[in-house]
Amino acid sequence: MRHDLTSLQLFVTVAECRNLTRAAERAHLAVSAVSKRIAELEAQAGTPLLQRLPRGVVPTAAGQSLLRHARSVLQQLRALDAELQDFAGGLKGQVRLHAVATALTQFLPGEIESFLNRHPQVLLSIEEHTGAAVVRAVASGDADVGVVSALTPLRGLVGLPYHADRLMAGVPPGHPLARRRRLAFAELLDHPFVGPHADSSLAQLMVQAARAAGKPLRQRVQASSFDAMCRLVESRVGVTLLPDGVLRRAAAAGTLHAITLSDDWAQRQLLIVLRDEDTADPATRTLVDHLQAHAQRADPAGAGARTR
Repeated sequence: MRHDLTSLQLFVTVAECRNLTRAAERAHLAVSAVSKRIAELEAQAGTPLLQRLPRGVVPTAAGQSLLRHARSVLQQLRALDAELQDFAGGLKGQVRLHAVATALTQFLPGEIESFLNRHPQVLLSIEEHTGAAVVRAVASGDADVGVVSALTPLRGLVGLPYHADRLMAGVPPGHPLARRRRLAFAELLDHPFVGPHADSSLAQLMVQAARAAGKPLRQRVQASSFDAMCRLVESRVGVTLLPDGVLRRAAAAGTLHAITLSDDWAQRQLLIVLRDEDTADPATRTLVDHLQAHAQRADPAGAGARTR
């Protein structure tokens, strides 16, 4: 069947008014025109859609089915029109973004700046959390989108490829390892650590890597921010493990040395996480597309299929 939207709207009006005359008045049409539209619908359906009563009409069983679907179709079309109007006047909306520190310190600031320059009417709310907390927030609806390490269990969320980053060792000037350009994590374990927050994905990765190396992880201090970890290493409290983009800034200033790790797991993949791509609102979907486009340009080989 091919349905005419005007006829569907008229049928809904008739069903709500339960009277052809009142429906015609509401639609600003002649009663004969409304009656003709209903007759055409019934001819297409091959069954009566309205039961004629002495003082009006009521939908038949088939008419009730048509009424339910017609209302759904018309509601979706109104939503479509509203979204297109938003795009015509500039993208609007509010997006709640939760992300791990790795993404917030290396990639998101510049990408968010360019997104807001392009879409100034979008309001972004940004919070830093551990990977597990980001997944919980997105799953519960407290956040619209998140960025986590690929090692974080997604608990049924959709994971889209984002940037890859590399973990590096950070040691203070004058440290026995300071002249090394490359080393294995097992060698770093011979020295006391300045570690990250215990609940972070980085902390969990370090514990797993130490266990695999058969050596204890001696964490002298644990700090909640990358900046604090760098400052503690600069103060010779211990060595650390941090993303390349974080350590190289401090290394460029000469306050510590950044050393490449030879371990394969030091190369990490970040993911953008959503509850459902298809139901994301336009502002969220546009932000996700923007972030993925930047990551694709930075590392074309890093893009891959979505995960759950």
